[in-house]
Amino acid sequence: MFSGSCGNLLELESGDMYNFPQAPKLLPRVMTLPGVIPEEEDSDSSRVESREKKIIVANHLPLNAEKDSESGEWRFSYDEDSLLLQLKDALPPGTVVVYVGSLKVEIEANEQEQVSQKLLEKFNCVPTFLPPDLHQRYYQGFCKHYLWPLFHYMLPIFQDYDSWFDKTLWQSYLTVNKRFADKVMEVLNAEDDFVWVHDYHLMVMPTFLRRRFHRVKLGFFLHSPFPSSEIYKTLPVRVEILRGLLNADQIGFQTFDYARHFLSCCRRMLGLTFESKRGHIGLEYLGRTIYVRILPVGIHMGRLEYTLNHPSSAAKAKEIKEQYAGKTVILGLDDMDIFKGISLKLLAIEQLLQHGERWCGNLVLIQIINPERSPGRDINEAKREIYEVVERINHKFGSPGYVPVVLINRLLPRHEKTAYYAVAECCIVNAVRDGMNLVPYKYVVCRQGSSKMDEALEISPESPHTSTLVISEFIGCSPSLSGAIRVNPWDITGVADSLAKALTMTETEKQLRHEKHYKYVSSHDVSYWAKRFLQDLERACKEHYINRCWGLGFGITFRVLSLPPNFRKLSIDHIAPVYERTSRRAIFLDYDGTVVSDSSIIKSPGDKVTTILNDLCNDPRNTVFIVSGRDRDTLSGWFSGCGKLGIAAEHGYFIRWYRNSGWETCCSDLDFDWKGIALPVMTSYTEATDGSYIESKETALVWQHKDADPDFGCCQAKELQDHLESVLANEPVVVTSGNHIVEVKPQGVTKGETAKKILSKLIEDGKPLDFVLCVGDDRSDEDMFGAISDMQHSSAPEIFACTVGQKPSKAKYYLDDSEKVLELLKGLGTKETEQGMQNSD
Repeated sequence: MFSGSCGNLLELESGDMYNFPQAPKLLPRVMTLPGVIPEEEDSDSSRVESREKKIIVANHLPLNAEKDSESGEWRFSYDEDSLLLQLKDALPPGTVVVYVGSLKVEIEANEQEQVSQKLLEKFNCVPTFLPPDLHQRYYQGFCKHYLWPLFHYMLPIFQDYDSWFDKTLWQSYLTVNKRFADKVMEVLNAEDDFVWVHDYHLMVMPTFLRRRFHRVKLGFFLHSPFPSSEIYKTLPVRVEILRGLLNADQIGFQTFDYARHFLSCCRRMLGLTFESKRGHIGLEYLGRTIYVRILPVGIHMGRLEYTLNHPSSAAKAKEIKEQYAGKTVILGLDDMDIFKGISLKLLAIEQLLQHGERWCGNLVLIQIINPERSPGRDINEAKREIYEVVERINHKFGSPGYVPVVLINRLLPRHEKTAYYAVAECCIVNAVRDGMNLVPYKYVVCRQGSSKMDEALEISPESPHTSTLVISEFIGCSPSLSGAIRVNPWDITGVADSLAKALTMTETEKQLRHEKHYKYVSSHDVSYWAKRFLQDLERACKEHYINRCWGLGFGITFRVLSLPPNFRKLSIDHIAPVYERTSRRAIFLDYDGTVVSDSSIIKSPGDKVTTILNDLCNDPRNTVFIVSGRDRDTLSGWFSGCGKLGIAAEHGYFIRWYRNSGWETCCSDLDFDWKGIALPVMTSYTEATDGSYIESKETALVWQHKDADPDFGCCQAKELQDHLESVLANEPVVVTSGNHIVEVKPQGVTKGETAKKILSKLIEDGKPLDFVLCVGDDRSDEDMFGAISDMQHSSAPEIFACTVGQKPSKAKYYLDDSEKVLELLKGLGTKETEQGMQNSD
């Protein structure tokens, strides 16, 4: 275990993979903002009172940049269309928001310092400057070549893709993420500030921030889809990226499907479990609870309504209406992207015109294409295909004065897009895979209209507004628009039929669907999204200053272990003095995972274990018990060489105080007829779940699924538990779930009750206890920890509850593994031997 005081852990990693060049510190460390401290620690500059900041981190800053051709000076302005800028309006007035990201233009090295100062002072922006070659490898190389296609379900098996994973591109991705983290650290006050990281470009950045500040309040939101585990696990650095995300306190996704895929990956690749806590999904990871939030992004209602009311929008809408008078207008608005399904949409229009005679001459598709964000051969091929289909449709179905498909391939100003939205009777978004497409939301709001827009389109103020949506079921906004007609974009005929249905829908139905959509879109805007995410992030960080944190691992494997403040490692130096001065001791030991490692193939105790236990048992002041879920025949055979060792088998249903004593049972009058009910049920689930099996004990039945598919096994276990609880409702048994098991056992049989029974018996014999040691590793042992910790006696004994492994527990102490447990027990035996020799002298 390594503490956070260790130096640059990244530089300790062997090899060139993580040998990062340090980011140049071009930002002057002046007291420009609260939380930015001077470079010199002994500076006499007066300190400004710190205020909480929101630090928004993304690949690009929400800025437009242009260089004046005459003066040669850079001119910057806010990008009003940037979501990062829009979310600021959701925050309370006076909130300090700092943006960290790169610029969309290249700044010469000799200008970077001046630009940094200007952006910080005027825009609260901290630029991260990347050399062109590094940016190329990071963005075009790793982000666009690997992550973007993979997250949109395209495996790199095509001719255009390299067949081998290039580790140098991954190294560039790590380097850039670290540089972004360095820039955040320059303005971060870790005690107060919140950091919100956006999108797949910076998925490992949380690791670098968490490595420097264990308690940094850190959220991450993924704007793209997250693929299923079958797709994601093809990525060679899959685990590193997952661990990077898990260094955040909260992770946000657009839809439940994306979150479900992420959780499935965590279960399959890291063995993590999650549960719903008061409606929120909590993922347990090294003592920390990472909250997973499903929160679709919304639009900025105020800015869209302002554009809708602008005279230029109304004038353009009137012009469009007159241009397409008597025609039914369908609108498509997409980025130039291979995943937007534009050609599939055009094929559906072609089929609609071919088989629907009523539409030929009356239907017009206006397809607006935003310029591509990055070039590539696939983009060029998609363009070529789109133009070919458009030309074929217009040649086949067009006529003088009628063009069925109008293609607008340029960047339109906001007011023109708004006008097209307002005029179109139907909007179709046919992407084959998309994160959160906001086009349907904008269309709904624009169809709601405004006084000026209604006047321009000659719509009576009393007339109800309508809209119809045909959207792909593979886009992020699909689940939230329940009144839309959802389609499979690959089903050309189905899309054509859905368009016909949308266009022939009654006005009343169009109105009802529109009202339902508008109510949702207007109430779940970008302000709602940002407020909810930050509120939940604040809740997720509440325990930061309660628990103690330790840094673990090197480089990109770094993570933080969070444990209660009174949780400490149990050392022989700490426990031995107490052990030596006490005269009546009880020692409870779990077996699997405690005395013998879970990873050991040989489960029987060796000579080393037997010798250590005998040394403890031979002291008349000690009562030593093995408390295990195993059956009594196995345990009695394994420990036949330990004459004075007590055994509590099957969680304590059978108890034997020493080898030659008889077995006691906690409930002698129990019948086990319930096994005839439970066993057939378990058998049916075993037959249906490959890799599962049944473990039959004298008093219990256990269904094991550790070798089954992780997701299917957990699903079956939950279903089996519900099924067993239903059929055994009138039986004196309990059905419990544990680590890859579902167990049915008699009521009242727990390790906690067993420990209480043994302790009570010892006290009744007139020998008050003054020392109790309990060591275990799994959930069933937590009952023992709770039982001994709740002991209330007139003379309170010294209690040492110890779990194996660093993890949340009712125990106040921990030991790393079973080897450390044996070392501790051997040390206690040695101390006792030394004391006995001294007494004999």
